[in-house]
Amino acid sequence: MRWKEIRDVDCSVARTLSVVGDRWTLLILRDCFLGIRRFELFQQSIGLSPYLLSNRLGKLRRHEILARRLYQKNPARYEYRLTERGHDLYPVIASLLGWGDRWMPGKQGKPFDLVHRPCGHKTTPTLTCSECGGALHAREMTARARSS
Repeated sequence: MRWKEIRDVDCSVARTLSVVGDRWTLLILRDCFLGIRRFELFQQSIGLSPYLLSNRLGKLRRHEILARRLYQKNPARYEYRLTERGHDLYPVIASLLGWGDRWMPGKQGKPFDLVHRPCGHKTTPTLTCSECGGALHAREMTARARSS
């Protein structure tokens, strides 16, 4: 299978990867959640060429994950804002962060802590069951094929 065909596979993971499944796109999303909104700041943070950055931002816009907003008229300057679809990717980024903090910490440990603003406490994101509230662990999960 070719990479361009992955979006046609009957698998939600494969279709999602067709949009956000490269390292540059995930780093752009990370930066969006850290508050970066402007092209030059993305470029400075990630070190991506203007061509590749423009390409990835365009793809995120086409898939309605980011919206471009005018913030200065003369000359025209734009910023990139997460849409509702974009905000729904937060658990993906938070899970990658948690995995990296646990299995690939830097020499000085985690680069930052996540703080839950409503309560003010540091937190570690966890996946929980929507029905019972229990923690989700791979060994306790089963995927059932949809019924026709």
